[in-house]
Order: sequence, then structure tokens, then C-alpha cells
Amino acid sequence: MRLSDYRFGLLLGCALSSCGDGSSKANRADSAAPAVVGSGAAVSASIAPSAVASASSASAVPLPSASSSSSAAAGPEACPADMVLAQGLFCPDVEQRCLRHTREWDEAQKRAVKGEKSHVSERCLEFADSKCLSKERKPMRFCIDKHEWPNQVGQKPAFMVTWGYAEAACSKLDKRLCSEAEFTFACEGEELLPYAYGLQRDDKRCNIDKPYVQPRFRLQPYDDCLKSRTCKAHMEELDQREVIGERPNCGSPFGAFDINGNVNEWVVMPNTQAPWRSGLKGGWWGPSRSRCRPVVTSHNENYVGYEVGFRCCRDATPTGT
Repeated sequence: MRLSDYRFGLLLGCALSSCGDGSSKANRADSAAPAVVGSGAAVSASIAPSAVASASSASAVPLPSASSSSSAAAGPEACPADMVLAQGLFCPDVEQRCLRHTREWDEAQKRAVKGEKSHVSERCLEFADSKCLSKERKPMRFCIDKHEWPNQVGQKPAFMVTWGYAEAACSKLDKRLCSEAEFTFACEGEELLPYAYGLQRDDKRCNIDKPYVQPRFRLQPYDDCLKSRTCKAHMEELDQREVIGERPNCGSPFGAFDINGNVNEWVVMPNTQAPWRSGLKGGWWGPSRSRCRPVVTSHNENYVGYEVGFRCCRDATPTGT
């Protein structure tokens, strides 16, 4: 079964046969209720590094076409050519204070005081400098894909895939899903940036803040959706992905691109068990938080979101080898 829309040029079998029941009471624009919310006051976001959970069983997975994708680093290189090295001191507990929110959010907070419900996602336009609240920073050193899967410039990122699918796809290349802490550090760097590119939100740099389109029904996993004329048509109505490499200024301090926006990305959560090892980070093309620290934990490993993709991590080659 060929995924022509992904333009992988290779065959794909779905890792899981159904989308399951992983949805929850989520903020519609953000794909989940905010894990970190700021209203002008200080916001504390605590993240603990975790061991990566074991790979789940799956059938065939798509493989990026680059020959360097699964090769180990040669000589002194710490990472394969399609990955970047994230190395430094990570702060688990950070204070990030929003100075200005969107007008839409401010108005929603006024309505909330009156008891009115709102589905507006919290979006901060500008942050104050972040502060590390942890007594010690933790050293980190790992490799992360430069781009979202399939990690190929000129192709659109994969989406509508389960956590188990993503885990199996990374494993095929001798990689793994990133832990929550790894993704956060690769996004914010040692500077603890709220956004991968700085303190101020910028929809010109990353694929964010596009108009929200309300899904009319839950979509099937990508390859199954293509078999249904109704599902495929609705998928195309919702899809606002951009091709990898279209936003060259949407990079993190370590050189991981589109780590904010474009598609949400699966990560491994610490101290969890199946089917709740799954987390979503980074944000997507819609009007959501789309920054480094927040994580969505309300969707289990079988969830299929129309905005959900992934990228991979791996241990860096030890120095001196």
C-alpha cells in the first residue's frame, strides 16, 4: 500500500489496526487541555528525564529514503548526518512568565470569570526571561532528527499515526522516540527559550496559528483513511501541513527544525505504563500553544490525531570512540 501523499516512495503497513479510544476532554484548538497555563503570573513547568519504553510490536513501517538515516556516526561524529547533537545542561523545573497574551485569550479569561466556558487555547505573544528553579541542572547528550518524520526536505511530515506506529518506525532505523525531557531540551536549549526561536511568538517563522477547522468526525489511521472516500476528503479539508524545509528560520538552538508547529510530535512520558506512555509536544499548525515546555498527556498510545506526527532520537556516539 503506497502512501503517495507522504511521498515516501516506499510501502507502508499500519502499526496498529485501529485508532482506539484515546480521545479525551481536550481543548479543541490545542488537541488537549493545557498542561502549563499562564495568565500573566509565573508558570512553573517541571519535567523529569525518563528511560525510553520498550518498542511495541508492529508491522511494516515507512523508511526515509536517505541512505544515511540508519547509519551510525563515522569517526568523531556524534550523530548520523540526518540528526543533530543536543548537548548541555537541562533544567527540569523552570519559571516562564507571560507578559502578553492574545486578545482572544484575554477576552476568554474575562468570560471565564462570569462562568462562561471557553475553548480558546492559551497563546502567549511575549515571555519574560525564563528562570531555572532547580537546584541542579542535569547533563544531557543525545541525537535528534533535524526534521519531523520522514526527515526529508521537500516532503510533508507524516501525520495521523499512533504512538506505537511512531515507536516502531524509529526502531526500524535503530533510533527511538524522544523522551519528554529530550524533546524539551532540544527545543529550548540551555537558554530555556519558551519558543525554539526566542521569547516572542512569531507565525512567520513557524507554521502556527492557522485558522482552526472543526473536525466533523474522528479520522482513521492514514493508510486506512485513504481507502475511504469520505475520510480522505475530510482529511484534505483539515490538512494544513507544510513541506519540510519551507520554514528555514523555524529552528531550535541545536538545529532541530519545525520542533514548534507544523505537526504535534509523540514523545515517551516518564514513569508510565502502556497504554499511557504517550505524550504530545511541540504544537501544530493551528491556534495552539506551540512552544517547548507544554505537553499533552490526555491521549493514549492508540490515539490518531489529524495533526499528530513524530521525530526520532538516539544516544549520541560516546566521545573518544
